[in-house]
Amino acid sequence: MDPSLSPVSIHYAIKKETWRRTIVLSFQSLGVVYGRLSTTPLYAFGSIDPSHIKSGQQIYELFSFVFWTLTITPLLKYAFIIFKADDNGEGGTFALYSLLCRRANVGLLPSDVSATELMQQEELGTPSKMKVESRARRAIGRYKSSHYLILLLALLGSCLIICDGIFTPALSILSATSDLRRSLSKLTPRFTSSEKARESVDKYLKRFIPVPVACAILVCLFMLQRYGTNRIGVIFAPIVIIWLMFISGFGLYNIIHHPQILWAISPTYMFRFIKKIDTTSWKLLSSIVLCVAGSEAMFADLGHFSKRSIKVTFIFFVYPALVLCYAGQAAFFSKYLGTSDDVAHLSESVTHRHLQHIFTILSLFASLVGSQATITAGFSIINQCQALACFPRVKVIHTSDKVCGQVYVPDANWMLMVLSLSILIGFHNISAIANATGLAVICGMLVTTCLMSLIIALQWEKNVVALSVLFLLFFGSIEALYLSSCFLNFIKGAWSVVLLSLILMTIMVSWHYGTIKKYEFDVENRVTVDWLTDLSPGLGVSRAPGIGFIHSNIVTGIPAFFSHFITNLPAFHQVLILLSFKSLPVPYMPKNERYLIGRIGHKEYKIYRCIVRYGYRDHVRDVNDFEDQIIRSIGEFISREERHHEALVLQEGRMIILGTNGNALVPVIGGESCQQATDIENPTSTTRRKRVRFMLPAISPKMNPSVRKELQELVDARESGTAYFLGHSQLKVRKGSNFVKQFLVMAYAFLDRNCREVPIALDIPHAALLEVGMVYTI
Repeated sequence: MDPSLSPVSIHYAIKKETWRRTIVLSFQSLGVVYGRLSTTPLYAFGSIDPSHIKSGQQIYELFSFVFWTLTITPLLKYAFIIFKADDNGEGGTFALYSLLCRRANVGLLPSDVSATELMQQEELGTPSKMKVESRARRAIGRYKSSHYLILLLALLGSCLIICDGIFTPALSILSATSDLRRSLSKLTPRFTSSEKARESVDKYLKRFIPVPVACAILVCLFMLQRYGTNRIGVIFAPIVIIWLMFISGFGLYNIIHHPQILWAISPTYMFRFIKKIDTTSWKLLSSIVLCVAGSEAMFADLGHFSKRSIKVTFIFFVYPALVLCYAGQAAFFSKYLGTSDDVAHLSESVTHRHLQHIFTILSLFASLVGSQATITAGFSIINQCQALACFPRVKVIHTSDKVCGQVYVPDANWMLMVLSLSILIGFHNISAIANATGLAVICGMLVTTCLMSLIIALQWEKNVVALSVLFLLFFGSIEALYLSSCFLNFIKGAWSVVLLSLILMTIMVSWHYGTIKKYEFDVENRVTVDWLTDLSPGLGVSRAPGIGFIHSNIVTGIPAFFSHFITNLPAFHQVLILLSFKSLPVPYMPKNERYLIGRIGHKEYKIYRCIVRYGYRDHVRDVNDFEDQIIRSIGEFISREERHHEALVLQEGRMIILGTNGNALVPVIGGESCQQATDIENPTSTTRRKRVRFMLPAISPKMNPSVRKELQELVDARESGTAYFLGHSQLKVRKGSNFVKQFLVMAYAFLDRNCREVPIALDIPHAALLEVGMVYTI
């Protein structure tokens, strides 16, 4: 629950992104980020019922909405404004919330003095150098209710992005398979001249092509996710490039034949539409909003690539191609309105008959790619939520050594697949799924607008409160316009988004509530080493030979579960090592900076604290190697403690950053000394290594006798054996608690029992593991 340790001591050279790297990332982003935006022409106009269109002039007015919505939302709002509020390269609503938590103090976790905070204080310097809090920040910090409101906004935005990852694959792939059905229907006259036979074939095609084929494609899509963003992007990017060039080319062809459509770029066409609005016309806007579906995924997928690559790709390629495509489609739609029930579909604007079949095949591949952006966005959001204790424990696999944000979440992948298939089979209708998708898209954008206005007012710390209000009013009013249109279709499919969001919100709120209560209990009930040593004589506590490793989520004090263990079984090991694992936003942690070692209490207590710092690609799995390196590092700490002048000063004592290459203890394997310990970054060896024993180096006049004595006691304790203590806690509600509290605790307990185990970075042998159960009554 403590934040990850600040990597101020990590001397990685952060290279400036080169243009060559930008081009590579831009190419990959086309296959991951922009697949969604690129396939919106399949269903933006296509989900409109042509019978609801009064005249060709109204199509011009709708295109005006499309053009200005594309220009204002993804181009102006996201590419030029919101991209500036990334969280160390990560995007999405929870990245904005994470920024507010750190910079504006709106987080709900109780404070704890930790090594992280001290390292941050050293980095910031004296209090006089720290920024003075703005008036807006003080006002927000004063009211706890505002903190809960901001958290709920962030959770809602995250739920909507996950919902988008459920509905979008179903919508885009069903749109493409419907085009496939129409294409096959047009081939029927070549094989039969009977009208009755053609109707029979068309009936069977409607029944067996769109939904069954879409289900098969969906399963294949989700099975591809395990290969990671990097490989998927390389595979999918050429498809998106060909697709955008194809649809923009035919868009330009239709514009040349109907150039009057260019006049609709004028915003006066939008005002004409609003002036003569009615309920039927207003509902049309719920389809138009789909033209910017994928804008939120643009921001949420930021961690998979870079700001510059995503922005350059959109401005110079994706945006012009989409404008040409929509303009050409609208021109064709207005010209041939009323000639066919399928005239609104993009495939109809491809006038050449043979090219229509090529378009159908290409649209199938493009729809597959179009779903990728929302799926990867869902992975990123779930990873961020889990990091801030707002999502149950799931397995997260980092698929890239170079980009921290490229993740794959297997549990979420199969959950999204099952839900997307359920939506597809349950609705089996493009309009209903489009209504639900539109509501998810616009609500997600509105949440991002609200959070971004807070970022402008609180985090940028300039006199820009007026700018924050203008940002909220301008973009919020546009999104509220579309939101009202989407709610008109509530009973026609949009209700499913509300239902799914409520379920996801319940899961997230319950997990966050339970985690906070557990953490508060740990912080409030931790004990000091003085309590432990003062209590020992009264309880007759004995020190058993050996080393006890105590896993703790807090980095100061002794955890409550261990004090609970001592009061019931008054004995602990001769040497105690309190272990905490902290991840850093780097792929690998240098061996010489992996451990932060310190002493707790006086020397005779022999209690040490070790904070193990690791990157997201590090593998700390081999328990034997891990033990060896920890003991070797503690030996190095003992020998260097007195003369080390750059230690971090904590309230419990000094801590020193150490690696595994010290020479205070000499490892011995099979009777031969070994000066180099095995590296924990290489866990792939299948041979079982022998247990390493330690010995002291030859007597050196430079070594203090007291230091040599303590090192010998550490070696003797290791020879006696080691044990691992893990806390296993359960929440229990006090009698008389209200229903909401009881429900949240019950939901948390259910999720805790059924999600993955606590991710301890060790494979601890069962014979050496001791789990201490404890009930937390709240």
